[in-house]
Amino acid sequence: MTSTLTPQPVGRATPARTGTAPRRRTRVLALPEARWAAAATAFFLLALPLQLTGAPAWTWGPLYALSYATGGWEPGWEGLKALKERTLDVDLLMVVAALGAASIGQVMDGALLIVIFATSGALEALATARTADSVRGLLDLAPATATRLAPDGGEQTVPVEELAVGDTVLVRPGERVGADGRVLDGSSEVDQATITGEPLPVAKERGDEVFAGTLNGTGALRIRVERDASDSVIARIVRMVEEASETKAPTQLFIEKVEQRYSLGMVAATLAVFLVPLAFGEQLTDALLRAMTFMIVASPCAVVLATMPPLLSAIANAGRHGVLVKSAVVMERLGQVDAVALDKTGTLTEGSPRVSDVRPLPGSPLSERELLALAAAAERPSEHPLARAVVDAARTRGLDLPDARDFASAPGVGVTAVVSGREVAVGAPARLSADADADGAVARSAADLEESGRTAVLVVVDGAPAGLLGIADRLRPDAAATVAALTTLTGEAPVLLTGDNPRAAAHLAAEAGITDVRAGLLPQDKMAAVQELESAGRRVLVVGDGVNDAPALAAAHTGVAMGRAGSDLALETADAVIVRDELAAVPTTVALSRRARRLVVQNLVIAGVFITGLVVWDLAGHLPLPLGVAGHEGSTVLVGLNGLRLLRESAWRHAAAEGTG
Repeated sequence: MTSTLTPQPVGRATPARTGTAPRRRTRVLALPEARWAAAATAFFLLALPLQLTGAPAWTWGPLYALSYATGGWEPGWEGLKALKERTLDVDLLMVVAALGAASIGQVMDGALLIVIFATSGALEALATARTADSVRGLLDLAPATATRLAPDGGEQTVPVEELAVGDTVLVRPGERVGADGRVLDGSSEVDQATITGEPLPVAKERGDEVFAGTLNGTGALRIRVERDASDSVIARIVRMVEEASETKAPTQLFIEKVEQRYSLGMVAATLAVFLVPLAFGEQLTDALLRAMTFMIVASPCAVVLATMPPLLSAIANAGRHGVLVKSAVVMERLGQVDAVALDKTGTLTEGSPRVSDVRPLPGSPLSERELLALAAAAERPSEHPLARAVVDAARTRGLDLPDARDFASAPGVGVTAVVSGREVAVGAPARLSADADADGAVARSAADLEESGRTAVLVVVDGAPAGLLGIADRLRPDAAATVAALTTLTGEAPVLLTGDNPRAAAHLAAEAGITDVRAGLLPQDKMAAVQELESAGRRVLVVGDGVNDAPALAAAHTGVAMGRAGSDLALETADAVIVRDELAAVPTTVALSRRARRLVVQNLVIAGVFITGLVVWDLAGHLPLPLGVAGHEGSTVLVGLNGLRLLRESAWRHAAAEGTG
């Protein structure tokens, strides 16, 4: 029985509890396969006691006929359509075997085959639907409607699909944000765990970005929509996962090719099992019954079902943990990687500069706190990323920032302002200290900071150099552990590919435990480095987030993008996306893929053992038809359930443990 992931039409659900993603579970009887299987079972259970108690055939015969019809019409019809396309479907062989059993008087055995076969198909459909539910449960986050504010201040409740860029929406306390946008007015704390994985609510105020599907706290927010519903984070995720449900892994495609040849060979073998004993004098009924039993037990249903459930289950489990794998092909390929290349900024690091050092110069009357407060007050009106880092550092330390007057900014030089009656300049040491560094103290301190991978910023107060600030992109907290885990999985430490300067790259790589550093690379250079590794026979996993990483992501055996701040091009090019920006999820997903591949091998072994054992029993002895049916369908169900083990939460934990050694 082949398995396809068919999206079920399910309505928008209500969150089960505050702050969590809504869960959508397909009801059993919502599946047509389940309804037909239930009807076939009911008719069989009505007919069986009548037959066993010796009731007239006209009482139980029609009931068996209804069981055949309800349980067998759909696979039979699909099999005939496949036959029209010159393809021999296993489902059709099962129906033929059941009708063959009925033709020789084994009506009850044939009906039992139909019931077990239909029930097995229903279980397979349910397992597939529940897998799809697990994936889509991550996606059903955004509310159905939003409150749009009209220019005159009036409120309109509209479907979120009708929101356009530039619209203003009102999000009341406790509501979910309806669109990606930026706060115009108000302040609140927003629970972004469903999108970014941040465990605590994040404070939001004017100018802050918010995402559709996140949960507002106690304040009201007015938000300007900045992305169409089709371009929101949620919409991108939906498109990626829908692609995943439509793609089959290479192993599955290979098995489907083998299935066609196997089915033709099985038909020929069935005819031989029927005709050869008949030619040597065996009774027609016995020969036909043995042939029908052979056809059933030799069918490759379990083999066909061995591949997709483990891979789809792994995709669903990864999706629940914020890793969106675009296809079963990708999930299979992730387990094959034996080399890793990491980008630096935004991947190995947090991607936002932070003040790491505050150094008053010798002889300066200012303390560290006073130096930082003056610099932050002067920088506060600036939009430069380094200025924001300085202001954030002052706020983090709880410093009071006085108002600045006469603010001016010079590109490439820095900013100037009057703070508490003092003239303050903040900017590049080489520009600001050209005429005020007679003893070279500024140059030496700046060089010391830059040698350690920092960007040096000079603070000048009333015309005299007062101190330096060191600004650096901070390593992610889980970076070193991730590098160690990837080294354990692949047997070799990752390579760092970055366009940053060699000193900063080397300093950061040493902190993370990486020795192979390739810095100052343009996008084409990153791609060339990946191709060099690939040409040496390596299967390279590239992890990046920016436009400059897209060529390398495309050239790699498998590409993974960091989703929180990843560029559109990187998200589009990558094979998988780490939505929550948890770098540690990369080795866990690789380990989960390897577990899925091991389950595929287990399933193929289980299927092979069952088929071989039942075929030998039928040819060498006398295998009762009901037992053959039970063995065949039981192995199919066993293989399917074995593949679904990766849906469990413990599978993710075990994969994480495997990645750490």
